[in-house]
Amino acid sequence: MRVRVVAVSRNWKALSHVSTLGPLRVAIVGAGPAGIYAADILSKAGVDVSIDLFERLPAPFGLVRYGVAPDHPRIKQIIVALHKILERGDVRLLANVDYGTDIKLSELRQHYDAIVFSTGAIRDAALPIPGIDLEGSYGAADFVSWYDGHPDVPRTWPLEAREVAVLGAGNVALDVARILSKHADDLLPTDVPANVYEVLKQSPVTDVHIFARRGPAQVKFSPLELRELGHVPDVDVIVYPEDFDFDEGSMSAIHSSNQTKQVVKTLTDWTLKEPEDCTASRRIHLHFLNRPAEVLGEDGHVVGLRTERTVLTGDGSVTGTGELRDWPVQAVYRAVGYFGSPLPDLPFDHAAGVISNREGRVVDVDGEPLPGVYTTGWIKRGPVGLIGHTKSDASETVAHLVEDLLDADGALVLSAPERDPGAITEFLRARGVRPVEWSAWELLDAHERSLGVPQGRERIKVVPRDEMVAIALGETLLG
Repeated sequence: MRVRVVAVSRNWKALSHVSTLGPLRVAIVGAGPAGIYAADILSKAGVDVSIDLFERLPAPFGLVRYGVAPDHPRIKQIIVALHKILERGDVRLLANVDYGTDIKLSELRQHYDAIVFSTGAIRDAALPIPGIDLEGSYGAADFVSWYDGHPDVPRTWPLEAREVAVLGAGNVALDVARILSKHADDLLPTDVPANVYEVLKQSPVTDVHIFARRGPAQVKFSPLELRELGHVPDVDVIVYPEDFDFDEGSMSAIHSSNQTKQVVKTLTDWTLKEPEDCTASRRIHLHFLNRPAEVLGEDGHVVGLRTERTVLTGDGSVTGTGELRDWPVQAVYRAVGYFGSPLPDLPFDHAAGVISNREGRVVDVDGEPLPGVYTTGWIKRGPVGLIGHTKSDASETVAHLVEDLLDADGALVLSAPERDPGAITEFLRARGVRPVEWSAWELLDAHERSLGVPQGRERIKVVPRDEMVAIALGETLLG
């Protein structure tokens, strides 16, 4: 006998009985935080529901596994909460299944009453300045994927520059600068992959310059990440008093936001450091009010960065002064934001980098909802906000899904032709796709942890996709 709990929420209808067709069948595409939270919220929405969570990689958790720097274990604790959701057993994980390649929208519609896309945003946003495509100019997202052991990126990285520019004023810029400047041995207690450690160990870097086009009160650093920057062993953080300017908009931001106040205090405290106190072998330089104007090249390679001095205009925004300065750097990393990728058979807003939608309902070119198709997370609203925003996103989308698909009596308004949960796995295997379910992921998870035990580490990631799948499916165990 199935026991149901009716959700006490103005967003969800209180349903009096279960549909005669059986549970609502929902596919969620993308097993990062957005997808897992959507599954959790839907599972508690007071409706009879069967949820399958698809993921193109052999491992779940999305950007928490592949987008958080390895030396941030506190942030990675988010995985603990996500793990608890998936280990309950009421949401089925089907990893190693790539939407658009292994299965199409029309095929999902055959098996599910609703599909929720939560594929996130993993591309680097564009920065249209001259020279940005020179050799030695990189996107931060690609670098993050490399040092986090993403299975779909090359296992080498050309760390040949002594002086590096990082463009951006958010936490990703801090992560990139910290990983570039940190001594590789200081990463050994983390889950940094062995090949990443070996490359970082040989890096000749001495100076990393972070450039922000606005002032100290406008940066998007979190206070904790900024303070951590000041505690990296044998790395000095250097700021420049001439870059500190606060207009009326800046003062308003400082007074209205405790986070901004903490960030500005940390930055201002660093201006009090004396030059003789900076004795580390590596340095991170923070430059404010400097807008990237051009990446300078010679023989196709980066040899410098040209910036334009900016001034605050009174409301926290800036304008250029025309004053240019060239900085000798041999590599440039742009950390100006993430951007979503189009998905086959779905309408896409190419300007915003999101699936076209209204409050999570996917809409066509005429603004009409596509029946049974929804979205949540960064691919819904863009790459802004924290985990709390992801949860509220999911709540909004799930509320609309329940409202659209079930009538007041709990009967399905839409219904998929094939309702047997076993049919989708049979379909995938017939196509040669090998889904990694939760029990299989647990094998891979345990293996990674066992690799870390001899070195006193929590885990060492397995990186190659074929090895991940083989271990998960019990086909082989590496020594």
